[in-house]
Amino acid sequence: MIQPSTRAPLRGGLSIGSVPVASPVALAPLSGVTDAPFRRMVARFGVGWTVTEMVPGDGLAAGDEEARLRAEGAGLSPHVVQIAGCEPHWMAEGARVAAAAGADIIDINMGCPAKRVTGGYAGSALMRDLDHAERLIAATVAAVDLPVTVKMRLGWDETMLNAPDLARRAEAAGVVLVTIHGRTRQQFYKGSADWSAIAAVKAAVTVPVVTNGDITTPADAEACLARSGADAVMVGRGAQGRPWVPSQIAAHLAGEPVPADPDLATQLACATELYEEQLAHYGRAIGVRHARKHLGWALDAAAAACNAPQALLSEARGRVLTTDEPAKAIAALAESFDRFQWRAAA
Repeated sequence: MIQPSTRAPLRGGLSIGSVPVASPVALAPLSGVTDAPFRRMVARFGVGWTVTEMVPGDGLAAGDEEARLRAEGAGLSPHVVQIAGCEPHWMAEGARVAAAAGADIIDINMGCPAKRVTGGYAGSALMRDLDHAERLIAATVAAVDLPVTVKMRLGWDETMLNAPDLARRAEAAGVVLVTIHGRTRQQFYKGSADWSAIAAVKAAVTVPVVTNGDITTPADAEACLARSGADAVMVGRGAQGRPWVPSQIAAHLAGEPVPADPDLATQLACATELYEEQLAHYGRAIGVRHARKHLGWALDAAAAACNAPQALLSEARGRVLTTDEPAKAIAALAESFDRFQWRAAA
């Protein structure tokens, strides 16, 4: 049973520039994960805001179809588009295209640790050159009449923990909110997020600060806010296969009863709906590949809820994730959930 929060309730009231949000809990941008169907599902359970997966500014400006799909946000409010790049001109152009397509907020990626991104001097590589990072921010802010936010890490490595400096520069350039993942780039996702280190960023700026990293439960969120002093939390991997988690965290932080995990029938319905929406979003051939990871996470969550043995989960993954036939995948998914439930009742 989740214990009641011991901190003062956070009952909304947070705004991103001129855009109010329903709760101080957000869904993090995750490349290859937070596409429009997944964001809509998380939003339906309840979340303050969601952020697109990283969209290359130059690709969006050039009309690239993959970039357009990544930036899609029909049915989402507020619609936050995260753009990435290393050239001020293309960051500005990408932001303009996103704004014209209906974005409410532009977020700048200065935190992605992936080598394919940092190798192009984008993402968290920008934390090695704060002057250039500042130029990118200024160009983006000047390009649109929308709130602009920045997501970053603590720094490039343990010798370069310069997030407070970058956050100060970002605020001076017109950014209205900063999000900090509590690791350096060199850590990638190893070790534990250092929530206490985010307090230095909070002390450096007057705009809202959002904390991110290893927040998977309401208790995590409460502890993270206590250590960081941040204004809001952002949930990433904790929502994979469990799109209801951000809403549970929001309820806890608001001092409200925390909803229980959905029953297995509801979890199955969510996984099936998400699969079908991703096929419609990408087209069958590409959609099947994109959806597999979500089906795997849904199986993981259901097996954990039923205390299913690893052998049963592995068998289910083998049957569900190896077929390219949507009808067979859906049938195998339903059969797997039935087996999990039967195992739990045995």
